[in-house]
Amino acid sequence: MSTNYELKLTDSDFSFLAKLARQQSGIELNEKKRQMVYSRLNKRVRELNCINFSDYCDYIRANSDEVKVFINSITTNVTAFYRENHHFEFLVDTIFCDANKNYSPANQRFRIWSAGCSSGQEPYTIAIHVKDHLLRHNHWDVKILATDLDSDIIAKAKAGLYPESDCKKIDPGVLAKWFTKSKHSNRTNYQVSPELQSMITFNQLNLLHDWPMKGPFDIIFCRNVIIYFDKQTQIRLFQRYYDLLKPGGYLFIGHSETLHGISDKFVSVGRTIYQKLDDE
Repeated sequence: MSTNYELKLTDSDFSFLAKLARQQSGIELNEKKRQMVYSRLNKRVRELNCINFSDYCDYIRANSDEVKVFINSITTNVTAFYRENHHFEFLVDTIFCDANKNYSPANQRFRIWSAGCSSGQEPYTIAIHVKDHLLRHNHWDVKILATDLDSDIIAKAKAGLYPESDCKKIDPGVLAKWFTKSKHSNRTNYQVSPELQSMITFNQLNLLHDWPMKGPFDIIFCRNVIIYFDKQTQIRLFQRYYDLLKPGGYLFIGHSETLHGISDKFVSVGRTIYQKLDDE
């Protein structure tokens, strides 16, 4: 079948897909996202030889495995090493500094969760700072959990292999220390060191479903995730984060996000940085 035909996305089709996205992932697809949905799914619809989006909707109804493909397709995965670097400066200058002051053999556990980790740059950046700043001073028991809704992107994150263009913001000394350079078909890649990889557990996780981890976490990164959810979902999500954070634990959110009107259980301690308030 020729691929040079215009696919039709009716109001009914879009309504079905938006409802499915909301039910399965909490992602809100309003009319402004219609063109995004079309462009993200266009290739997949053609691969299945569907002549329009109505056919694709019927295919999803008949094939439950396609729901996972659909969700992965509409998930936005934008990330970078050292993204929103003021967060990592606070991590080192405040959180790690305070932690080392309070270190004791009975207080060695440190747990961090990167929720919505995308292709892994965020948790690897965290791991670099842990190695270079927290573990330089004391014998911390550190583990990093990294999760994302998109199962395909989790596989890429776990592999830890990045093109040179993704690593431009990394200091050359840090790059030489924690990455191995390689070339393949005239393309330069950088492989994350096994030492960093061993600190991180990557898992697929739908934030709307049950969470297998029990915590407590010292830090949760949930950056540029809640913007895709409606307000009620955001309220429930931040209550769950609150419950999993240890007393005084920290929550990092994205540059365009806020807890204002969403949760009063955190206090702002920096730009899009919050600390858990004690239970009253």
